[in-house]
Amino acid sequence: MDEAVKLSLDEAWTLSVDILEGHGYSAAHAAAIARSVVAAQGDECHSHGLYRLIDCVRTLRHGGVDPRAVPEVIDQAPGVVRVDARGGCSLLAFETGREHLVEKARSYGVAVLAVNNAFHFSALWPEVESLAERGLVALAMTPSHAYVAPAGGRSPLMGTNPIAFSWPRPDGMPFTFDFATSVVARGEVELHRRAGKRIPEGWALDAEGRPTADPTAALAGALLPFGGHKGSVLSMMIELLAGPLIGDRLGHQTQPANGSGEGTPQHGEFLLALDPRSFLGPDAEARLQQAEALFEGVVVQGARLPSQRRHAARERSQAEGVAIPAELYDELVELRDGDGAQP
Repeated sequence: MDEAVKLSLDEAWTLSVDILEGHGYSAAHAAAIARSVVAAQGDECHSHGLYRLIDCVRTLRHGGVDPRAVPEVIDQAPGVVRVDARGGCSLLAFETGREHLVEKARSYGVAVLAVNNAFHFSALWPEVESLAERGLVALAMTPSHAYVAPAGGRSPLMGTNPIAFSWPRPDGMPFTFDFATSVVARGEVELHRRAGKRIPEGWALDAEGRPTADPTAALAGALLPFGGHKGSVLSMMIELLAGPLIGDRLGHQTQPANGSGEGTPQHGEFLLALDPRSFLGPDAEARLQQAEALFEGVVVQGARLPSQRRHAARERSQAEGVAIPAELYDELVELRDGDGAQP
């Protein structure tokens, strides 16, 4: 990283909360957002870390989020709980519905949490990992705005549409992955633009549908799905499960908040929780140990489990704090003390 500023996790938390509350987010929303961005920064997931505070403020200024919305919990069915975010941030909606989801999963073995009408910007892994830490297997997915062209296409139609999965382990941190169904998250392209760096070939198309390595042209054009048609149809599945199935929008039916007031950034999130003890009864612990053989088989080959890098970064951050670019730090301080995040 070029010139950087070090912050302790407590300093990162205080800076985040001060920015969010100072711009009108309620204490509950500010805390939920800060938990997410500080966790992502601590795990060195820079595209979903403190830099996302800028977009949270910009979206608020453009009227794309209700910063004081109180989520409404709806007991939809025996195995389904719905939370209407009421135009607020998805993070507080998830936290509001989480205990209801856990209770239903333990009662019925399988349960779904549907979050509706939410502004969503965050990584999904903290959500599924928090469920795995409670002993549940968890899957989460959400559509985003139309930034990605379908395989073989040239115009944005689908979102980056992330999917995350977490598996509880008897000892240590859960096995967790979280990735966009595009080649790369849009935030990574934005970070390249901010740093003045070109993006790798194969990430994106420009507005005319031509391959580009220019991040500005990519942001005006379309990202590509990973794995060609495989990533494309997985992205379509996410659109369907986290859109029509739960009574919410498809990605192309949304758009970021903007100065004209015509943005429609709210959409849905689909979370599935499964209780191994309901499936397996007294055999649950033995079967969870059986899964450890798979993880060990990966590691002994010298390969890396997808959550290992984040967990190692988390330990470093807890001891040493986090580092962010000096330019970003200056922007965040300006957000806290002045205007910043102008449209």
